[in-house]
Amino acid sequence: QVQLVESGGGSVQPGGSLRLSCAASRNIFISSYTMGWYRQAPGKQRELVARITSALSTNYADSVKGRFTISRDNAENILYLQMNSLKPEDTAVYYCNAGHSGIGADYWGQGTQVTVSS
Repeated sequence: QVQLVESGGGSVQPGGSLRLSCAASRNIFISSYTMGWYRQAPGKQRELVARITSALSTNYADSVKGRFTISRDNAENILYLQMNSLKPEDTAVYYCNAGHSGIGADYWGQGTQVTVSS
């Protein structure tokens, strides 16, 4: 069974930083997947935050460009999201996703809470 386990969430003051991690189980190799971070705030739809393809191409939501950085460690099978200059509007549950259109795979983690407040 494929598992994605997020960690690194927590509470931080505005302007602070957090680094989220998503560890994938060894029965998938994230190197061949498009990996993404999504978030869902209370009362809002889940939205894409950042995505990185198997070719290491990245794209970001406009709201996080210049503040967040997505990266992957294929050897360790871990996806990261470095979040700097955090704002209260970044408060949400953050989810890790692994997708592979070629095999119809779409996996989600359980989510990790990020709260930004003073």
